[in-house]
Amino acid sequence: MINNSTEVQAIFNKIAPVYDQLNDLLSLGIHKSWKQMAVIWSEASYGDTSLDLCCGSGDLAWMLAKSVGSTGRVFGVDFSVEQLAIARNRRPPLWDQVSSIDWIKADVLSLPFADNYFDCATMGYGLRNVSNIPYCLQELHRVLKPNAKAAILDMHRPSSSALRGFQQWYLDTVVVPIASNLGLTEEYAYINPSLNKFPTGLKQIDLAHKAGFVNCKHYPIFGGMMGILVITK
Repeated sequence: MINNSTEVQAIFNKIAPVYDQLNDLLSLGIHKSWKQMAVIWSEASYGDTSLDLCCGSGDLAWMLAKSVGSTGRVFGVDFSVEQLAIARNRRPPLWDQVSSIDWIKADVLSLPFADNYFDCATMGYGLRNVSNIPYCLQELHRVLKPNAKAAILDMHRPSSSALRGFQQWYLDTVVVPIASNLGLTEEYAYINPSLNKFPTGLKQIDLAHKAGFVNCKHYPIFGGMMGILVITK
């Protein structure tokens, strides 16, 4: 059982070399479409200064960089040095005019940015893994400009018992065994307990309101096995 942020940090450092491949597996290959949805709902626009929390290997950050264009700026934040190393080594798409990306090692519970700094933000598969969700949302609220939006994508337990059964079967019989073959049994076994304790969409909305966000909506996707929380400061 994973109990603290240090253990989570160690997990993401260890899985960094195969993180993208296992994301493809875990999402049946469509996680990039969901990430693009998050970028759209963040309302990232040309010239914006944008933030990607728990940026991992950089998928969402590069999508933001395309949306804000060459005059914008993107900050990708993660506490995993190994994930950030992979993100820094990714080559930008040659055919797109993208912003520069600053890769920052930091904890989302203590962001190294001024108040009211960002025009928009995204977060992919990160909120479920932070040690203090309310405080994470408060920090996000602090660094966003008034009226700015954030879109937070993550896995969820679906409300349908049939889909919950499918999700559990898929994790037990596909994801964890493949992770085990890569020597990552413990690292991917943590997904089940993290899903069990992760707040539902309605609870996420309540937590976001308490953090100060004025407009909060949660959109279940993929039968409720995934969801995007869209919040406005």
